[in-house]
Amino acid sequence: MRRFSWFNATSLTFGFAFLYLPMLILIIYSFNESRLVTVWAGFSTQWYGELFQNDAFLDAAWVTIKVAFWSSTLATILGTMAAYIMVRAGRFRGRGLFSGMIYAPLVMPEVITGLSLLLFFIAIDVNRGILTIVLAHTTFAMCYVSVVVTSRLVTFDKSLEEAAFDLGCTPFDAFRSVTLPIIMPAVVSGWLLAFTLSLDDLVIATFTSGPSSTTLPIKIFSAVRLGVTPEINALSTIMILIVTVGVITASLISRGATIKAKADERKAEQG
Repeated sequence: MRRFSWFNATSLTFGFAFLYLPMLILIIYSFNESRLVTVWAGFSTQWYGELFQNDAFLDAAWVTIKVAFWSSTLATILGTMAAYIMVRAGRFRGRGLFSGMIYAPLVMPEVITGLSLLLFFIAIDVNRGILTIVLAHTTFAMCYVSVVVTSRLVTFDKSLEEAAFDLGCTPFDAFRSVTLPIIMPAVVSGWLLAFTLSLDDLVIATFTSGPSSTTLPIKIFSAVRLGVTPEINALSTIMILIVTVGVITASLISRGATIKAKADERKAEQG
């Protein structure tokens, strides 16, 4: 194993500082007593109280939560189905095109994705609102779910499904009773990841939202054009906390599933 040198430690420190120090400063100044966000005047939580009395931000937060919930749920269903087909269906006609369509949003610029969805909704004469944002977020979130679930299915012991078939299960029953419970931690991790991605999306939501469906990132972006206020710092701190909890939870679930799978394999090998 390579030694952890001072150069590596310094590089790692500066890298993490570059990524997370601005967030830390934002969190600190969300407890600033002064309305001037660049002048520290003492510790206070008053801006959190004023934030929860701001109807515009609360309405945008409610829209964001609804969009994130439904889009992550749809993305999890479709992403799990796509992952199962990619792993279990083997080679079939159009597999390369199918795979490319699933993973294209991973590398596609969000501006292009948002613009193409906007033109599509205009072409089919659909009024932009919560529904269009949900469909747009489902489009790019399902590929992330597919990646997470695929990584679990690849290491899944297929003999368990074959045993279920030998006992008389149909493919659907085998998936519902055997496969799905085993891959459920990966499915939950995918849902949390999709929820987090939807929660802080700005670009795609800007293209696909309507006048009555303003999400929280759009509201924040519109507000900061007039200057950063302490309420925005408080709101951003809450969003950072929610995203952090979601990412940590997804990581813990995935790690727990991996440890459990290895433990089960060791038990099976021992008899």
